[in-house]
Amino acid sequence: QVQLVESGGGLVQPGGSLTLSCTSSGSFYDINVMGWFRQTPGKERELVADISRGGSTNYADSVKGRFTISRDNAKNTVYLQMNSLKPEDTAVYYCNWKARRSAYNPVFINYWGQGTQVTVSS
Repeated sequence: QVQLVESGGGLVQPGGSLTLSCTSSGSFYDINVMGWFRQTPGKERELVADISRGGSTNYADSVKGRFTISRDNAKNTVYLQMNSLKPEDTAVYYCNWKARRSAYNPVFINYWGQGTQVTVSS
């Protein structure tokens, strides 16, 4: 079973930076959109940023100008560079891919990582 594996979370002071990475344990035939979501206790999971196969990006208003999403299609990896971090960025961050594993199945499926904790605190 293919899994998405995130890395790069941790504890950082306000104003600091972190880079999250997400790759897969197996191969995909086609990955359409790669994205990052985050969730805090008692709240719904929210989109942070996503990037299309062609490189078009979309950001939540709360992170525009501070976060940058990028992808390396050759490595099947998506990154989230987070700068000027604020305490309100504290959350579990999940990567999400809309992908398909076979050329014979046209349906794209949502794949999720297990989540990585990001804590912004002094």
